[in-house]
Amino acid sequence: MTDSIPPPSRLKLTRVRLEHLRDQLRARGQRPSIVMTGPRTSAELIEAMSLVEEYGPICEAMYLMMSADHRVVNAEREVLRGALDVLSGGRVRTIHMEAMLDAAARRCATEGREARLRKVVDQLQGDPMRAEATVVLAAAVAAADALIVPEESAVLEAMFKGLGIDAKRANELLESLDVDASP
Repeated sequence: MTDSIPPPSRLKLTRVRLEHLRDQLRARGQRPSIVMTGPRTSAELIEAMSLVEEYGPICEAMYLMMSADHRVVNAEREVLRGALDVLSGGRVRTIHMEAMLDAAARRCATEGREARLRKVVDQLQGDPMRAEATVVLAAAVAAADALIVPEESAVLEAMFKGLGIDAKRANELLESLDVDASP
């Protein structure tokens, strides 16, 4: 990863700001999940639907970030899995994440990336805390493969702009990445 992100970004994304969070989330995302097998009960289906409703837009935002360069690598998936694990307190399992990623990929293919990004922004706009958490986690996903490409910077910029997060607040959020996400 380079020391800074190439223009046109007004954000102060640096390797130092993102590496710690990326590494913590990736480590947490590597933990094995329990995959449910056999018939699903109504309670399991209701829980899965609840998880998709609560974490679907966040997962889709991270999918849009990790697919911005038209390739998705395991490190990005691990960071995403770790982020969902942290956010949900362990409730989002790998099977849920995979279903949300598959749905995001299908919607992106049929509706287009820009339309999906607008939809995700619309879903997150009413909750500033979720919106800010999402853009920070999307930045960590971008840093997962140790290289933030201009396409990823553009997605992050669009998220900040669409969510009404000005450059000053965006930089404050990115400066706060010195958090410990370990269990």
